[in-house]
Amino acid sequence: MELGLVGLGKMGGNMRERIRRAGHTVIGYDRNPDLADVHSLEELVGKLKGPRVVWVMVPAGAATQSTIDELADLLSPGDIVVDGGNSRWTDDEKHAEELAAKGIGFVDCGVSGGVWGLENGYALMYGGSAEDVAKVQPIFDALKPEGEFGSVHAGKVGAGHFAKMVHNGIEYAMMQAYAEGWELLEKVDSVTDVREVFRSWQEGTVIRSWLLDLAVNALDEDEHLDKLRGYASDSGEGRWTVEAAIDNAVPLPAITASLFARFASRQDDSPQMKMIAALRNQFGGHAVETKK
Repeated sequence: MELGLVGLGKMGGNMRERIRRAGHTVIGYDRNPDLADVHSLEELVGKLKGPRVVWVMVPAGAATQSTIDELADLLSPGDIVVDGGNSRWTDDEKHAEELAAKGIGFVDCGVSGGVWGLENGYALMYGGSAEDVAKVQPIFDALKPEGEFGSVHAGKVGAGHFAKMVHNGIEYAMMQAYAEGWELLEKVDSVTDVREVFRSWQEGTVIRSWLLDLAVNALDEDEHLDKLRGYASDSGEGRWTVEAAIDNAVPLPAITASLFARFASRQDDSPQMKMIAALRNQFGGHAVETKK
């Protein structure tokens, strides 16, 4: 089949290549002309035969909204827009409604696989009507990993991005657990080769995972992570997961703590710890450290 693909960055560019390897035609557009096959969304739509499928892989929020707004004016009834970025599921519901008013279908798709997806395939979680999903199915089949699993029609519009959001929340907590264990191992004198301890866990343990494999890769490149600063950003899904948990009264202590740990990583001098130090000094006369 033919596919229009908007956004050809690290993920989108590799997805274009994997889809082409499966024998499909992909016409790609990106603001960077060195990456693009066409020079505008209008030209992209004009080169596709109807009914068209256009997959959007741009940053969530304003960039996705403006792209979908422009596509709504260019596409025809019966065409489909797929949002494969990291949009919030509530945006999906709004986009589907706006496009439906013009007879255009909408499918949201959470995509996981990162820079490894080209060779290994992408885990896909998509939401929308069965009819709309069926029109995109050949592309889902091209992108997914080999084998029986790796993609799922998660439910109605918004379900794909909601599932991917929860996936990323779990990822936050798993990374935090590995990070805390690594720090404790590095701290004690009795453990002399932390990297090899991590490597030993890769076979036969209940905590083996791809994240563990990536941790070992990182330690092979920089054994004590001396080249890195202890700063971690968050791209939104962790916050949205915690907010959804609050909205639905679901306790998520591990995921919430991992998100807050990232906030703490951005503080060179913790304001909270200043207050704790002051209180310990007030009630117990404990020593405090002052700025030099």
